[in-house]
This record gives sequence, C-alpha cells and structure tokens, in this order.
Amino acid sequence: MFKPENLIERKSTLFSIVVAGVIAILAIPIIIPHMLHGYHLAHIFLHIGGITLAVFIATLALSAYFRLRTKRLLLSAIAFTTFIGAESALLLDSTWPNLFDIGLMPLNEVGHLLTFITLGLLALGVFRND
Repeated sequence: MFKPENLIERKSTLFSIVVAGVIAILAIPIIIPHMLHGYHLAHIFLHIGGITLAVFIATLALSAYFRLRTKRLLLSAIAFTTFIGAESALLLDSTWPNLFDIGLMPLNEVGHLLTFITLGLLALGVFRND
C-alpha cells in the first residue's frame, strides 16, 4: 500500500521525484527557450542541478527535524532552504541578466549573499551544542 511517509524513507524515489518536479517546473520558462544556446544552457543546468540538490537535502533535513526536533537540524533545514533561494537568484541572473536587479544591487550579488548566509547557518548548525 502506498503511503506518503515512505517517500521520505526511500531516498532514491524522493530524489527522482525532486528531479522530475524541478525540471517540470523550469522546463517551459527557462530550459526550452535556451535549448539551442550551447554553453549558456550548460550554465543554466548547473544552477538547476544546484536547486535540485538543495530541494532534496532541504526535504531530508526538514524530515529529520520533524522527527528529532533539534536546533541543529532546524538550522540545517533553514540553510538549505536559503540555498534554494540563492540558486534561484543565480539562475534568474544567468537566464535573464540585468532584468531583475534589486535597486543598485545586482541579482548576482543577492545570490552570492544568500550563499554566504547559507554557509553561516550551516556553520552555526555544526558548532551548536544541543
């Protein structure tokens, strides 16, 4: 019998669902319009791979947090969720450069700032004593 809880336990199935979901969501707005752009498409797929891995690891971290309820796991889950935002910002910047700049700050720098915040949250989670 199918139970949604089994998706989290079987990591290969969860990874397959995450990959299919991310590619399905990004296919029409991002992948298909840049299909013939060569290395630009490779750069886009690099960020799509980062989003996919971040969604997968954030899902696992959230699942572990709801099971164990430790602050270390909560910080890790928030860090990987922040990394999803960072990779999304970098994907938007590599797909449509200079279109979504925030005031004087380019979107590229927002992505790098979120990546730095991710590393800080992961460091806090690693060095935290629970």
